[in-house]
Amino acid sequence: MGGVDKGLIDYRGRPLIEWTLAAIAPQVEELVISANRNLDVYAGYGRRVLPDTLPDYPGPLAGVLAALQAVNAKWLLVVPCDTPHLSADLAARLLAAARQENVPLAIAADDMYTHHTCFIVRTDQRDALAAFLARGERAVRRWQAELPFVEVRFDAAAFANLNRPEDLSDS
Repeated sequence: MGGVDKGLIDYRGRPLIEWTLAAIAPQVEELVISANRNLDVYAGYGRRVLPDTLPDYPGPLAGVLAALQAVNAKWLLVVPCDTPHLSADLAARLLAAARQENVPLAIAADDMYTHHTCFIVRTDQRDALAAFLARGERAVRRWQAELPFVEVRFDAAAFANLNRPEDLSDS
């Protein structure tokens, strides 16, 4: 998106962050926002804003680590701000699958793709993630592959991802 803060990009009359907040807030007890720019704008949404705790912006997992370190819940639901049509039962289904399979991680998928940035993880995995990042690793799917996990199938429409300006008009 040309370096623009994705969460603040307008989609169908409102910023992408508002779509995410509307979809996720009813599903969780506490909602936090991971951001490294425009912190005051995000704080205006009435949620805790968590910048990375690691230097040099090492990628999305640094935001996940900051959230794992900050929340008191047993589970953390992670979603990106550029998927505005998330399922209303995303958290419940991911959590149920993780508990049923007795694994610390459940990842959303559809018939074609695994959506590695939409997942629920047990917060006792914070030290493992910190160690992964300390090794210089950055890839979400590589970290997830180190954990026992289950994939949970959803309708692909829930994961329409807006990565390019032209995606904003196609979705």
